[in-house]
Amino acid sequence: MIEGDGGPSVEAMRIVIALGGNAMTAADGQARPQDQRAAITEAAEPIADLVAAGHQLLLTHGNGPQVGNLLVKNELAADVVAPVPLDWCGAQTQATIGMLLLNALDRALSVRGLGARTAALVSRTLVDPDDEGMRTYSKPIGRYLPPAEVEKLKAHGQRFVEVPRRGWRRVVASPRPRQVLDLPAAEVLLEAGYVVVCSGGGGIPTMRAGDGSLHGVEAVIDKDLTAALLAEQLGADVLVIATDVEAVVAGWGTRAATSIGRVSSTRLREIAEEHAFAAGSMGPKVEAVIRFVERAGGSGIITSLHRLADALDGTVGTHVVPDETGTGARSA
Repeated sequence: MIEGDGGPSVEAMRIVIALGGNAMTAADGQARPQDQRAAITEAAEPIADLVAAGHQLLLTHGNGPQVGNLLVKNELAADVVAPVPLDWCGAQTQATIGMLLLNALDRALSVRGLGARTAALVSRTLVDPDDEGMRTYSKPIGRYLPPAEVEKLKAHGQRFVEVPRRGWRRVVASPRPRQVLDLPAAEVLLEAGYVVVCSGGGGIPTMRAGDGSLHGVEAVIDKDLTAALLAEQLGADVLVIATDVEAVVAGWGTRAATSIGRVSSTRLREIAEEHAFAAGSMGPKVEAVIRFVERAGGSGIITSLHRLADALDGTVGTHVVPDETGTGARSA
């Protein structure tokens, strides 16, 4: 991104956009097929506007509600058929969400008279077997279950923890992403003019065996951290984490709430340490943009999906920039 005294200017850029779960479900969190179609159709509009502005776009997305639906089916059918492993769940949901995004984007681009093409990749993310996240089983997934249902799933090798007064919940490994394995295909498509959907849900967690072969593993990778790695490996100008708020807020819910505008990566790290953003929501988003800015030197933005164009203009959103260009925060 080329920046001037008035903030970022909008020029043709390579942009990675990570779509949050709110872009894939209804406002109340429902993930029925009609809810997902409607939400993704709405999400395609601001993305198509960025294509119309001449930007090169790669999209990644969450898949938590969709995988959650598959887990319920696993639980209900566990007496009849072996549960589908998490890497399979990731692949299935990548394909489904990818198809919905392609259909919605093709329509939105056509309405704007654009001939841009779209493609979705069912894509893998390499993880390290020695990663601490592979040993701790700290990531909770799925719904809370009564003891009777848990026992039959434990027989299939699944792990659970008891949450007082709520029931039992499955926990899985959550390693950090090391490499986006299908990045070369994504880059070829980008260079050919495609809008690309890749690495949904953080990518299919994959390990490399001693003989060089690859195999999926039972784990969940944070999608925002994979988005940061993807943007770094692609040499993107900007990483945008699109969520349901216009900017990061320090001191959320207090009188001292402060909306963070343009800020250096170092200062944002200090704010994160002071305010301890939630691990299940804003925390990974903040970490992802900091990692991208510090490792790749680009700009990171956290903002509302529906304010993408305004965020690139610099008028809304949290803009994370290399240390020498950051300024600070504004009152919420």
